[in-house]
Amino acid sequence: MTEVRGHEVLFHLSADDVAEALSTRLSARLAELQRDFQTPQLCLTGGRIATRAYQRLAEDGHRSAVDWSRVDLWWGDERFVPADDEDRNDKQALDLLRPALGLAPERIHRMPASDEGLDLDAAAEAYARELGSTPFDICLLGMGPDGHVASIFPEHPSGYATGTVIAVRSSPKPPPLRTSLTLASINTSREVWFCVSGEDKAAALTMTLLGAGPVQLPAAGVAGTQRTLWLVDKAAASQLPADLIPPGLR
Repeated sequence: MTEVRGHEVLFHLSADDVAEALSTRLSARLAELQRDFQTPQLCLTGGRIATRAYQRLAEDGHRSAVDWSRVDLWWGDERFVPADDEDRNDKQALDLLRPALGLAPERIHRMPASDEGLDLDAAAEAYARELGSTPFDICLLGMGPDGHVASIFPEHPSGYATGTVIAVRSSPKPPPLRTSLTLASINTSREVWFCVSGEDKAAALTMTLLGAGPVQLPAAGVAGTQRTLWLVDKAAASQLPADLIPPGLR
């Protein structure tokens, strides 16, 4: 592990290794929280690595050390499309997790879909009410090649928003309509875990870890109150200074 400006960075050879590490560490941390008689509050993300990690969690099934019926699931952002649209982050995750892990329906906190009778602003307001002042024990995040996190984009109105949940219009990445946690809301999380892979993320990762501003790179404005952890692969780390990278991955 390497520490950079208070962030913990764990390096892995490949994207598959990142997904494996994410699933293993997540299971262990959730089980630890439950041993302390807590009901973990977990904020999920979308993306390739997260989806692979969810597949591994589902494969554990009943062998998991986690009682998934006692885990609250939230989402960091969502595409404002119909509930059964394959673009939805929650559908991708729940299609994998729900059949295998015994999730409790009342603990699944989906962001409203476009076919559920609410307009975009009302959907964001509804999720903000449901979330209230709940802090996440763990908030999972990906990062785009432009440094965006959730649906907070560089030099976009989403980066200046206040409150906890916002309506996002004219997203630079389709679809254009989304709901998203704000940076301020993400930053109430006790732990934030980034999972980042691919050479296309290398420049953004380097700038984020070495001190870029949050307007230019929203990822640079994110930190957990207790821990900020980065799980990255060799390709994503390829532009970091060599002295930060373990010898076997340079």
